[in-house]
Amino acid sequence: KAMVCFGNMFIELPKAKTQEMLRQDQEELDKEINNLRKELRVKVNRLYEAQGKPELKGFNLNPMSAEEMKLINRILEG
Repeated sequence: KAMVCFGNMFIELPKAKTQEMLRQDQEELDKEINNLRKELRVKVNRLYEAQGKPELKGFNLNPMSAEEMKLINRILEG
C-alpha cells in the first residue's frame, strides 16, 4: 500500500493503483507541455514578424526523447 495526498488528506491506496494514477498524470502533463511548446513557437514567430525581425534560427528544434538520450549516452561511453 502507498499513502497518497489528495488536497489536505492522505489516502492509502494499493501500489499498483497509485503507480497507474501517477503514470496517467505524467502522460497528461507531457501532452500539455508539448502543446504549450508548440504554441510558444508560433507566438514567438508572430512576435518577431510583428517587430520586423528575422525568424529565430534553431527555435523549431524538438527536445530529444529519453530513448534518444540513452542511445547517445551509450555511444559516447563507447
